[in-house]
Amino acid sequence: MIRWQACLLAFILGSLPVLAESPRPRIAIIIDDLGYERAAGERAIELPGPLAYAVLPGTPRASYLAEVAHAAGKDVLLHLPLQAEKPAEPAEPGNLLLDMSREQFSSAFAENLESVPHVVGINTHRGSLLTRHPGHMTWLMDEILDRGDLFFVDSYTTAQSIALRMARENDIPSVRRDVFLDPDPLPETIVREFARLKKIASQRGLAVGIGHPYPTTLKYLEAALPGLLADGYELVSIGELIRATAPERPDNALASGE
Repeated sequence: MIRWQACLLAFILGSLPVLAESPRPRIAIIIDDLGYERAAGERAIELPGPLAYAVLPGTPRASYLAEVAHAAGKDVLLHLPLQAEKPAEPAEPGNLLLDMSREQFSSAFAENLESVPHVVGINTHRGSLLTRHPGHMTWLMDEILDRGDLFFVDSYTTAQSIALRMARENDIPSVRRDVFLDPDPLPETIVREFARLKKIASQRGLAVGIGHPYPTTLKYLEAALPGLLADGYELVSIGELIRATAPERPDNALASGE
């Protein structure tokens, strides 16, 4: 190539906009079951990054921990108790049950929501029975729609859950959990499941993990989260991830016990 042609090509290429690099795989993490233990809840909220905190209604420290999370700039979710195949012992406060009437269901939902301040979304607690029932899931989506600005996360405790499908049929911003980080509190379990969360995010571009305020989980996340960016991942809030989620997602998650 003669000199003037090379210079012209360099000028043209230099004037073109530089394309941004492909976005990093995004990970969102929810810490479930806040509301009982103050110290564990506070430690969870101190985890670095835009994690979300799912607070159980009717628990002794629900309001306090929701306020702390909100003050820290974190997303607060209502961790909505739904009936499971195996009843919880003792019975959990605010549990929505299969034998409730429509009016009872609506009243219980409203009471649960009122007990947790600053809620921006709903995620399911237990629910391996109720999330399979179209009628009750229709009621739930109606309640969410009535509030106008809530998103929904299906914690996916049964492969028969229709909750995500019902949410999307009602145009509710929604997503489903991909990985439970700590189905048991053993350190090797969370190491394995955190690696699986990252693998799903790498394959699909995003992934949702749910953990609990167990000492082993918090200790691991305190060490692991600061290194996510260097590992090539972006930690985002669940709200941000839901806004970026395509309407359809592959079924990579495994339903897990409660």
